[in-house]
Amino acid sequence: MSQSTLGRIGWALSALFALFMLGASVAPKLMGMAVATDTMAGLGWPEAPVLLIGVLELVCTLLFLLPPTGLLGSVLMMAILGGAMVTQIRAGSPLFSHMLFSIYLGIMMWGGLILRDPRIRAVFPIVRG
Repeated sequence: MSQSTLGRIGWALSALFALFMLGASVAPKLMGMAVATDTMAGLGWPEAPVLLIGVLELVCTLLFLLPPTGLLGSVLMMAILGGAMVTQIRAGSPLFSHMLFSIYLGIMMWGGLILRDPRIRAVFPIVRG
């Protein structure tokens, strides 16, 4: 595949990841929606710092989308996704739909970054282009 094709696919995956994070996770937390606090309480975090988590997710998503800081944003976002997965495990949530959802998001995020950034592909030569 050509570099431009890989880049377009990578940006499409990155955009899907970012849209999901912004719409399904960041926005409810920053807007103080009940679904955010209720979900955290249901997972055993009744006094969770929902606003702080939303801000951290927003910052990591923006860092991920900016080419110079994409790698930093991905690493920091994996820390957040890891915490989300541990929370789901601790709550005894279903395996494939809840516990592993962070893994699915991480695969989409890293796949997008690897495909859109030739410097990352040089370090992780999974795809040739």
